Order: sequence, then C-alpha cells, then structure tokens
Amino acid sequence: MESFFKMVDVQSVLFIYMVVGFYCRKSGIFNDVARDKLTDLVIKITLPCMIFESFNMPFSLDTLKQGGLAILIAVVMAMAALLLGKVLYNRFKPEEKCILQYGTLVSNSGFAGLPVVSGAYGDEGLFLGSLFIIPTRILMWSAGISLFTRADAKDAFKKVMLNPAIIAVEVGILRMVLQVPLPHFVDSAVDNLGACTSPMAMALVGAILADVPLKSVFDPKSFYLVAVRQLFLPFLCLAALKLLAVDPLTIGVSVALTGMPIGSTTAILAQKYGADAQFASKCVFISTLTSLVTVPILTLFL
Repeated sequence: MESFFKMVDVQSVLFIYMVVGFYCRKSGIFNDVARDKLTDLVIKITLPCMIFESFNMPFSLDTLKQGGLAILIAVVMAMAALLLGKVLYNRFKPEEKCILQYGTLVSNSGFAGLPVVSGAYGDEGLFLGSLFIIPTRILMWSAGISLFTRADAKDAFKKVMLNPAIIAVEVGILRMVLQVPLPHFVDSAVDNLGACTSPMAMALVGAILADVPLKSVFDPKSFYLVAVRQLFLPFLCLAALKLLAVDPLTIGVSVALTGMPIGSTTAILAQKYGADAQFASKCVFISTLTSLVTVPILTLFL
C-alpha cells in the first residue's frame, strides 16, 4: 500500500501541473507558438538534462546488468505491443486502425513516464527508465511511422540517432562508465534544468488536452485502447517479471512505464498523414486522464 499512496501522491502533483497547463491554454497564456516552443524546450533541453543526470552514479557490473535487463524487458514488451496491434484492431476503419496500433506501441513513457518514475523511485528508477525508453524511441520513428505511411529507413535511422533523449543516454553512459567529473556549477545547472521537466512537460500535456472538444471526447473505442495499453500490457509485464523473480525496482519501473498513456505524437502523426486526427486527440485525452487512476492501481500489485 505504501507504493500505491506514493504513486497517488506523484500522480496528484502531476495532475496539478496538467491543470495549470490546461488553464494557460484556455486563458490564452499558451498560444500555438508558445506551446510549440515550450515543447521544444522540454524535448531538446530539460528532458535530456534530466536523463543525463540520472547517470550520475557509481558504475558497477550490477548496474550494467540491471540496465541491460531493463532494455531487454522494453524490447519484449514492444514486440508484444506490435503483435497485439496487428491482432486486435482488424475490425476498425483503416484511419482508426493505424491510430490504435500506434497508441498500443508508443506510450508517453519519456514525456510523462520519466517524471513519474523519478518521483516514485528516485535517481535509480530514473536511470532504469532512461534505458527502458530506448526501444520505444527507436520503434517510434520506424515501425510507428510505417503504420501511417511507408517509413524511409534512412530518415528513421537519422531521427533515432539525433533524438535528444537518445543522445543524453549515450553521453550519460559514457559519463557513468568513465566516471568523468563535471565542475560543480555545470552539474548544478544541468540538474536544475532537468528538475524543470516534470512541471513543464505535464503542463504541456494539459495544454494539448485543452484543445480536445469535451462534448464528444468519450468515445468507446478510446477506452478499448486504454484497456489494452494501460491494463493488459502492464499486467502481462508484471506477471512475467514476477514469475522470473526480477528485482522489485526493475519490476516497478518496467510496469509503470509499460502502463503509461499513449504518446501525444499519436494526434500529431494522425494530422500529418491524413488519419482521423479528431479520434486520435480523443484517445490521447482519455488515455492521459485515465492514467491518473490506472498507474496508481498498478502499484497495488507490485
């Protein structure tokens, strides 16, 4: 129960950030330009800083093994999500099917998930979470894009390698392995910038949700996606890791990130490639809203 109340506390704080972002968008403080620029600031600056600082720890063989296990678990769960997406959504319209498949594959594990595991599990949890999101980031720009249109392998590879979060992981690993000391003022600046990620990222989620028409938002198909993305997949992950007797921290981080809501990029890609953007926005809204309940519930079973 302690983990449950801790996660409720973390989610409650993040919910307040979302409400602030929602208000800022509705009141005009965030216009389209401001929101887009703040998104760039989070993705390109503060989130990479938070990820980089998570590698500021002593290096050991146990740390390497635990990190490798987290990546392996993420790969297996991504493959399971891909398979489920192909099996479950055949009866839906093509413009909805690609959205449901993408939402099952790509969660908001980086943008919203890392602040959650950071608050619930501290620096060690953030370290594992930073590694856990690597397979998702790779699939996001390859298999994920191919669900909407034919993906160009060269362009996908370029996007993966130049992704700020991936670069932060690579540089962070070098720092941890080589134990490179940074000047105190640099370390403090990077750490403080990273600390801005949670409030800004969740405020941006709230700003995105503010654009969804509330009258028509409760689409039953959205809840179908929620059941798969936020309940079936994390419980599958939990059951498998419990059977394999994986350590509690790795289980907690893996289950929490597997159970994150669908990525906000779902609506962006739907708009860009001519899928049902309104349906995608509904899915993002419902998924993000219900995650405030589903993520704490998952901790009851850890």
